[in-house]
Amino acid sequence: MSTIVAIVGRPNVGKSTLFNRLIKRREAIVDSVSGVTRDRNYGKSEWNGKEFSVIDTGGYIKGSEDIFEAEIRKQVELAIDEADVIMFVVDVEEGITPMDDEVAKLLRKITKPVIVVVNKVDNAMREKDAYEFYNLGLGNYITISSTSGSGTGELLDELINVFPNKPEPTQEELELPRFAVVGRPNAGKSSFINALIGVDRYIVTDIAGTTRDSIDTKYDRFGFEFNLVDTAGIRRKAKVKEDLEFYSVMRSVRAIEHSDVCILMVDATRGFEGQDQSIFWLAAKNRKGIIILVNKWDLVEKDTMSTRDYEAKIRKELEPFTDVTILFVSALTKQRLLKALEETVKVYENRKQRIPTSKFNDFMLKLIEAYPPPALKGKYVKIKYCMQLPTPTPQFVFFANLPQYVKEAYKRFLENKIRENWDFSGVPIDIYIREK
Repeated sequence: MSTIVAIVGRPNVGKSTLFNRLIKRREAIVDSVSGVTRDRNYGKSEWNGKEFSVIDTGGYIKGSEDIFEAEIRKQVELAIDEADVIMFVVDVEEGITPMDDEVAKLLRKITKPVIVVVNKVDNAMREKDAYEFYNLGLGNYITISSTSGSGTGELLDELINVFPNKPEPTQEELELPRFAVVGRPNAGKSSFINALIGVDRYIVTDIAGTTRDSIDTKYDRFGFEFNLVDTAGIRRKAKVKEDLEFYSVMRSVRAIEHSDVCILMVDATRGFEGQDQSIFWLAAKNRKGIIILVNKWDLVEKDTMSTRDYEAKIRKELEPFTDVTILFVSALTKQRLLKALEETVKVYENRKQRIPTSKFNDFMLKLIEAYPPPALKGKYVKIKYCMQLPTPTPQFVFFANLPQYVKEAYKRFLENKIRENWDFSGVPIDIYIREK
C-alpha cells in the first residue's frame, strides 16, 4: 500500500510548483489526476524505488482574513487526518507570517512526520535567511527552489527516510480479493453494501458524509468470497459543506491503492460529474480493475432511450479508456445487484488473466504484419516478437528495431486489438515498445 504525502501551507508559497515537479520526476510511471473540486491535484511519484501518492491541498481565500484562516485550518486538518507524511511549505522571501504560525501550531500537535520545506531559496543569501524557520518549532528544515528544482533531491531523500513502515498483509488478505466501493458522498455506497450483505451494518442517512471510516466486510454468499471496503465520507460534520469533496477523494486514494477492483458508485440523479471522473482516473492510474454502477436508477424518469444515452455520455467522458462495464442499479430495490457482483468478479479475473506467449505472438504478429506501424523519416519499424509481462496487472511488451518511432496512436491500436481478442474489460492495459 502506497504512502500518502500531503503538501500543506498558505497560498502562493509554491506548493503547486513543488507538486508538479514531484509528479514529473519519473515520466514513465508518474501521472496526475486534476480537475477535482477547487482544482486540487492528486498524483503518483517515485524515488529510489519507493512509490507514493502526492496531494496538493492548495489554499484559497474567501472574504475576510478570518474566513481565510478558517479555510486553511480545515484544509490542513483534513490533510493531517489522512496523510502519512506532511510537507509544510513556507516562503523564504516573506519569512514567517501569522498564517504560517497557525499551520505550525496544528502540526506541532501531531505525531506524524512533518518536513518543513523552505521554498524560493535560490542563492546563498537566502540560505541564511532560512534560519528564521527554526522558530516554527518543527525541527530541521530543507531548502529548495521548486522552480529550478534545486534541493528537491535532498527533499526526496529525507521524505522516503521518514516513510512509516507499512504492515505486511496477512495470508487471508493476500488470498481474498479486495473490492473497494468508491464514489462521491451520498452516492449510495453504504446502502449498496447493506443490500449485499443483508444487514444494516453501515449507518445510512441522506446526509452526505455519514460514513466515518473505511471498514472491511467479508462477503461469502452466492458462490462469491471477497472483502468489501466501504470508503468513508466525512469525519466531522462541521466539514460536510466546505470540504466534502476534498475529503472524499483523500479517502478514495487510500481505499483504491489497497484494492484489486474499484466499484465506482455514481448517483443517477446527479449524473457523471467531475468528481466521479477524478475518482475513476485515480483507479485507472493505479492500475486497478474498475466497474461503474449507476445507482438510484429507480428515481430517474426514463424513456426507451435513457439507458443507452446515459451510458454513451459516460463513455464519452472516459475516453480513451472506454472498455468498462456500466450497470444501472438500485441499492434500495436491490435491482441488478447480483449482476453487479458477477461483473465485479469477472473484472477481477480479467485483471489476473495471462495469455500464453505462443498464442499471443500467433495473433499479434499476423495483425502487425497486415497493419505495421507507419514509416517515419523513411524508416520502417519491424516488430518480430511480443509477450505479456509477468506483472500483477496486464502489461505487454513488443520488441522492435526502432521503438522510438512507434507513436501513441499505434500503441492504442495494439491495445484495442488485444481487447477485441481477449476480455480485459474494466482493466487498464500498459503497452511497452522495447528495442529487440
